[in-house]
Amino acid sequence: MDAAEFRKRGKEMVDYVADYLEKIEKRQVFPDVEPGYLRPLIADCAPQDPESFEDVFKDIEKIIMPGVTHWHSPYFFAYFPSASSFPALLADMLCGGIGCVGFSWAASPACTELETVMLDWLGKMINLPEEFLAGKDGQGGGVIQGSASEATLIALLAARTKTIRQVQSEKPELTETEIMGRLVAYASDQAHSSVERAALIGAVKIKNVPSDDTFSVGGSALKKVLDEDKAAGLIPFFFCATLGTTSCCSFDKLLELGPICNKENIWMHIDAAYAGSAFICPEFRHFLNGVEFADSFNFNPHKWLLVNFDCSAMWVKKRSDLIGAFKLEPLYLQHHHQESGLVTDYRHWQIPLGRRFRSLKLWFVLRMYGVKGLQEHIRKHIRLSHQFEHLVLQDERFEICAEVVLGLVCFRLKGSNELNEALLKSINDAKKIHLVPCHLQEKFVLRFAICSRTVESTHIKFAWQHISQLATDLLKTWEQNHQQQ
Repeated sequence: MDAAEFRKRGKEMVDYVADYLEKIEKRQVFPDVEPGYLRPLIADCAPQDPESFEDVFKDIEKIIMPGVTHWHSPYFFAYFPSASSFPALLADMLCGGIGCVGFSWAASPACTELETVMLDWLGKMINLPEEFLAGKDGQGGGVIQGSASEATLIALLAARTKTIRQVQSEKPELTETEIMGRLVAYASDQAHSSVERAALIGAVKIKNVPSDDTFSVGGSALKKVLDEDKAAGLIPFFFCATLGTTSCCSFDKLLELGPICNKENIWMHIDAAYAGSAFICPEFRHFLNGVEFADSFNFNPHKWLLVNFDCSAMWVKKRSDLIGAFKLEPLYLQHHHQESGLVTDYRHWQIPLGRRFRSLKLWFVLRMYGVKGLQEHIRKHIRLSHQFEHLVLQDERFEICAEVVLGLVCFRLKGSNELNEALLKSINDAKKIHLVPCHLQEKFVLRFAICSRTVESTHIKFAWQHISQLATDLLKTWEQNHQQQ
């Protein structure tokens, strides 16, 4: 394909993507395929001779689309939002076109410097304390990671390195292996599984801190676990607080937890993967009060801020903590500006060496929506979640299982877990909308997350009418079966 054909085919692909997104609600939200559906549809081996673009293009609808779950459908209410917007898609196209691998400032100065500035823009939008921003001469700063899972792992590994060095300076007789065996990380029993996975990769113990009746962790619960472990000779070194848990969007109590972590010299990382986007709205910024005690903070613009995956924003108070944990300087990666103090080499801030020009997506979206446009997007989703909550509360057969704060509603039929499992199965088998469940205090709960950029009140009403009718049918069958028994 030469440049001339690329121009032609590129326009065709843009038209196809635009049509796909404009008409997405006409597609069935969840596919009708079984595992292994795709292999029989394509050849066993790559072709020896080139095929035409037309041949490849026609197979998109024939082979790919039948197996796609349409995350951007207004009938997709599962997991959390996966952001998308036309400005972000155009920026990603430019990113692919430039094709730089921005592991250092020298590898592409614009790639590095735009990221530093965009993370400062974003930090100011959520009113992060100044010490988390790079500015012109700050000690902190932001970086784009691939996911919140990566951010948690990076923070945990940096905390581990920092703690080992501190303990060795105080007790030089202890080996690194001996110290590692005593390190303990902590997170809420409602925290995302990626926190446990980070500890698994980091080869350290992790313990769950019990949450309260609001599914939040407070200071007293953390202090109790810390006191027990210190008495047993263990070394607490890392705590991951969650703002907006995956199960029910609960918030750990930073103002209680932060001072304890600071006093005990424990690295506090804040995972606000979903909820963090809402902090651009002043009325929700209070959930971030206490961030001043944290060492690192992360949220995902690729969830709720119209920046398509992957774009996970992470900030640290002291970038030297990250660089000190990951810095290696082979000759082939060195450049003559690296010691100037004026540049950032992001390879020291992450797991991989290479990195894409992801800040272009932030730059396009922040400029073309503006803060006000993004605030309205967040507020619209929250209004729709309360609309759904209101519909649920009007039906005495159902109950709300956690406070509706942002764009997630946790609800269930009053009754057994088996009944609610059957309801969810009937909902997802019908494939008109898509939901996923969670467990809250041993109850099987249905999660209804407002996800799509294009979702409207009519889609919420349709979803509820559909759920309500399926519930009616299910309860009738359930009652008949019960009577027969």
